[in-house]
Amino acid sequence: MSDIPRRAASRTAKLAALPLGFAGRTALGLGKRAVGVATDVISEDIQRRTAEQLFSVLGQLKGGAMKFGQALSVFEAAMPEDMAGPYRQALTKLQEAAPPMPVASVHRVMAEQFGPDWRADFAEFDDSPAAAASIGQVHRAVWKLPAGPRGGRRKTVPAAVKVQYPGAGEALLADLRQLSRLANMFKIIQPGMDVKPLLAELRERITEELDYEMEAQTQRAFADAYADDAEIHVPRVLASAPRALVTAWVDGTPLSRVISDGTEDARDEAGRLMATLHFSAPARAGLLHADPHPGNFRMLADGRLGVIDFGAVARLPGGHPEPIGRLIRLALDGDADGVADGLRDEGFIKPDDELDARAVLDFLRPMIEPVAVPEFRFTRAWIRAEAARLSNPRSPAYQLSRKLNLPPSYLLIHRVTLGSIGVLCQLEAKAPYRAILERWLPGFAPVT
Repeated sequence: MSDIPRRAASRTAKLAALPLGFAGRTALGLGKRAVGVATDVISEDIQRRTAEQLFSVLGQLKGGAMKFGQALSVFEAAMPEDMAGPYRQALTKLQEAAPPMPVASVHRVMAEQFGPDWRADFAEFDDSPAAAASIGQVHRAVWKLPAGPRGGRRKTVPAAVKVQYPGAGEALLADLRQLSRLANMFKIIQPGMDVKPLLAELRERITEELDYEMEAQTQRAFADAYADDAEIHVPRVLASAPRALVTAWVDGTPLSRVISDGTEDARDEAGRLMATLHFSAPARAGLLHADPHPGNFRMLADGRLGVIDFGAVARLPGGHPEPIGRLIRLALDGDADGVADGLRDEGFIKPDDELDARAVLDFLRPMIEPVAVPEFRFTRAWIRAEAARLSNPRSPAYQLSRKLNLPPSYLLIHRVTLGSIGVLCQLEAKAPYRAILERWLPGFAPVT
């Protein structure tokens, strides 16, 4: 029996226990209310304990539970500060840690993918994983490059070997189905948070992320697009198979450490490079890196942003859709009718909905504030204010958002952009975001 399915019952039991724990905390809240404890104290206590249990359980699991936790972790900056603190550490752990699989399982996968003599291509292979993710773990190794035309001793290069957990696909689907049934629990943490679309998207992309050959093709495209780039570094692919991938090793400071310990200048520069990657990749590679959690990025000693893990991408052969840039520019120019007409043309406003154009513009203005000025600092306070504005059922923004539509072609772009903004807010990064968009986002640069 493979490694992950053997623990399927244990994983399912842990996930199933979450609503039971919530029921117990709700009962505790009723007891406190009976003895006169204030309602807001009960609510905060229940929220905090629910959050701690949710992320504690997600942090112990592989498969879909961990992948979902990683995707959710970038939105931590939007949660209330008095709640975010206690479990921020647990969220960070989701990005870089998971229990390792047995060495025998690692060797078995390598033999299945590269043949029984797989070790002949390695000068060294560390059996202890250097990092772990939702569907695989990474081992440090030294790869032997192909021999030159005259033969002789093969040159070597430090390598990262990603090995997929046996049975990862089944585990992903099982965990995501279970989490879908528990989706409403996340509203206990953050009212207005709807995780169902995120879970649905993760389910749709499982097949693509499980295919390391496809990931290798994507990484090669990114590496070619950013070859010898002064700001972005993508490690080259050395070898690939459907369930194992060998790439050049990337040394650097994990972005999670820059977030927690970096200087203001270091965090600002990391944010500028993150934004540059997000908007330049569709133009340069026809692809958008679609997994923007901090575990996938490193700050290199030479100042470049190292990018790893290309299992999740959006394919944009024509670059970012031109209407995005054009409509943001119209909004900055105060053209309410132009914005409303453009949103209707793209399907954001349904044909039969008669929405007030000025109200739509007022709804959008706070969202485009980061590019309304030459430089902007993303902060946790800013994203919390936006989350509160959009999730409060009594606010005009919430009422209007319920009438807007998100066309399927924009779903992934929207989710990745939100995730990237979440990371920028964790970094509290200041940068010239407007100039980055003017260079890379079609339709945004002002007409001269």
